[in-house]
Amino acid sequence: MTAILEAQALRKTYTMGEHEVRALAGVDFFVDKGEFVGIMGPSGSGKSTLLHLLGGLDKPSDGEVTLAGQRLSILNDKEATLVRRHNIGFIFQFFNLLPTLSTEENVALPLIIDGKNPRDYQERITAILDLVGLQDRRRHKPDQLSGGEQQRVAIARALVTEPAMVLADEPTGNLDSKTGMAIMEIMRRSCDELGQTVVIVTHDSRAAAYSDRVVFLADGQISTELQCKGVDMTQRLRLVLETMERLAT
Repeated sequence: MTAILEAQALRKTYTMGEHEVRALAGVDFFVDKGEFVGIMGPSGSGKSTLLHLLGGLDKPSDGEVTLAGQRLSILNDKEATLVRRHNIGFIFQFFNLLPTLSTEENVALPLIIDGKNPRDYQERITAILDLVGLQDRRRHKPDQLSGGEQQRVAIARALVTEPAMVLADEPTGNLDSKTGMAIMEIMRRSCDELGQTVVIVTHDSRAAAYSDRVVFLADGQISTELQCKGVDMTQRLRLVLETMERLAT
């Protein structure tokens, strides 16, 4: 398969006062089209930093990210913004919905930002709302929705432009267990039914078990990878838990 995203020798160092903090220490990473990849690791392992670099939200201290055939390091800020807008859908832990907009309007927002008329994309918007189970909530504003429903809106918003890939940072982190797993089911369906490429950062073993491949980070480097494709969910979860336990010893 052809990699839709590649990272080579990624390094990221932050300066905090007189000290330098090494968040990433030379990471090689790839994602194939249609793949569902989980990134796991303890707090401070560099997983959120890696996701931000992969999505072009931050720049590496060294190394290269290539997204949909474009090297991000040679792009100026405007060009990088356009690459993100056209290729990546983001899902965050705290939803980031606009409180004055309805469900449908929040979902349509990326289209509007890209200069498109949402009326021309009603079929797409309706299909995405059906996928996330919010057809009957399309007129509701965020304060009229539960946390799980708000995260479903965020997923629909990330999918509406048919991005090359979706990047999700702790998508279940602000939800109860049952709701979180419902969210993961939707993301898994987007991969299986829409061919969507998905990368999630998570500390939750059950969320990671929905992935085809799980990458484990430690001290800013990849410590191991776990292949889960073709394995049922019970076995996937067992493999993830066993790997976490092994890495912790």
